[in-house]
Order: sequence, then structure tokens, then C-alpha cells
Amino acid sequence: MSVIEVQELGKEFQVPQKDPGVLGAVRGLFRPRYENKKAVDQLNFQVEAGEIVGYIGVNGAGKSTTIKMLTGILMPSSGTVRVLGRDPHKQRVENAREIGVVFGQRTQLWWDLALIESLDLIAKIYDVPPARYKEVLEQFTETLELGSLLKVPVRNMSLGQKMRSELAAALIHQPKVVYLDEPTIGLDLIVKERIRDFIKKECGSKGMTVMLTTHDLGDIEELCQRVIIIDNGHVIYDGPINTIKKRFGKFREITFETAENAKAPTLPAGAEVLAAEERKLQIRFDRTVSSASKIASTVMSQMEVTDFSLSEPDLAGIVKQIYNGALDMEEK
Repeated sequence: MSVIEVQELGKEFQVPQKDPGVLGAVRGLFRPRYENKKAVDQLNFQVEAGEIVGYIGVNGAGKSTTIKMLTGILMPSSGTVRVLGRDPHKQRVENAREIGVVFGQRTQLWWDLALIESLDLIAKIYDVPPARYKEVLEQFTETLELGSLLKVPVRNMSLGQKMRSELAAALIHQPKVVYLDEPTIGLDLIVKERIRDFIKKECGSKGMTVMLTTHDLGDIEELCQRVIIIDNGHVIYDGPINTIKKRFGKFREITFETAENAKAPTLPAGAEVLAAEERKLQIRFDRTVSSASKIASTVMSQMEVTDFSLSEPDLAGIVKQIYNGALDMEEK
């Protein structure tokens, strides 16, 4: 049985409609008007045990609304949700005991308490046995570098320190399912790498099932093998990252460093010069028409090359293609 099962899931909100001005405000007070807004519309997907799945989309696509229904915070308007065989909203206490959640812009820690006090309290809420709590706390203190933060109030921490602390709080009871909503938002590269390494090591070794929602596609490429892309509440792609890279990432780039000022060379079919600058030549080619070795040998036969590098297609560009209708064009 799948750990997460979503069938025909929908969520509508009533959005108040107000006319401008004082008269509009008075009219809205006595005769309120509402418009139904579909945040999620007939979603269908399953997540198996131990998977780390990227759940991505533009702002307003329905990502956070989906996560809130999976955690039991929101009740679906239609369809069904099952997490570990339970209805998250109707069985909120049982569901909460076996999930961990990190919302990048919200905290579950107590603002004025030292971190260790918050972690102690969370461990008691989840009835974590003292011996296991001590073992996990020591492990997290080392891997997340929390030693100097344990006695620091949360309000005095930097953003990166807070996010590392949030991860510890979300996983201290070793949940079976973890939801990470923008866990690296606003963080510098070093802290991002540390958090990504921790998620890979901790969730992978414990066999946790993870749904990762983020705008940082570096997180997705680093952590996930499968991605679900949604738009306007609908799933528009669900499958391996490598598959969409092969389908939509057919263009690659080669950058050559030349001994002399670069000039535009004669190229095979499917290749074009993007830039010919001082001692630097940048070429884009369609890998379905030509190959990197053919491009390289052609260029090197026409000029002296000191070095070259090949750039693979990045996920950000591919997702942009999909949102611009690449899937629809393929189907036609």
C-alpha cells in the first residue's frame, strides 16, 4: 500500500468580493459577495515508502494547499486523501504522531525559549522515550551543528540557524512521513548544502517518505529522483527528473577556451554559435541532431583550443518550457 494516496482531490475557497470606496465597504458589510476559487482541482498521485518527491509549481499553483490537506490542517472540498491509511483531517492526532513538517516561513519552536527547551517539550509531546531522545539529540547536534545554539533563544538566531533548528524539531520523533515546504528559502549556499546533506542522510537512512515543496530547483535536483509539477491545481507532470531532462533538455552548450581570439567556425547541423568573444567560444547544439564529440572535433580542426566544458540542461529551464506549453506541443 502507498504511504500517500491522493484521489480526485479538490479544495475551494470563498474569496470575498468588495467594491471600491466607502460605499463598497458598507455594501460588502451588509451584502457580502463571494467568489469560489479552486486552489486544488482533481489531483491524483501516490507516493511510496522511502521516496523523496519534489512537488513544484509557480506561486498560487496549489502546492501549500495540498500540503495542508495532507497534514490535516485543511479539510478537502472533494476527493480523498490517505496518509499511512488514515484520513489526515478526521484522524488528526494519529496522523500528527507519524509526520514531521517544516514550513519555511513559519516556526514550530517557542520564540522566547532556548532551543533545547523547545526540543525537550516537543519530545514530551510526542512521547519520545528518554533514551531514544538523548541518542537522536546527540546525532542532530553533531550533524546540524546545533551545539552552540542549544541554549540560545530562537528569537536571537539567524535564518539559517532557525532552519537547522526547525529540521531538528520536525524529525526529533523520527516520523514516517516528512513534509518540507520551502526548507531552504532565503538561505546562503553553504547553509543550503548543509541542510540538503542532512535531509539526504537522515531521511534516506531512516527510510522516511518525503514531499519537498520548493522554488529552489537545486533542492529538487540534489534530493529527488521523482518530481510532480502542478499548475492551477492540476498535475501537469509526474515522473522521473531524468525523463523530463531527456524529453525537454535536448539542447546542450559547449564553451571553448581558445589560444587566440575566437571566430565563428563552420558547424555541423543542429549547432549554432551563441557567443564568440576574446578567446572564448560558446556553442549550443541539439543532441538529437549532433553530438558533443562531433562539435568538439569540428571546432578543434579549425582553431587551437586550450580547454572546453560541456553544460547539461538545468531543471529550471526545463520547468519553464513545460509551463510555456512544451507538454501540449509534444502531445499534438
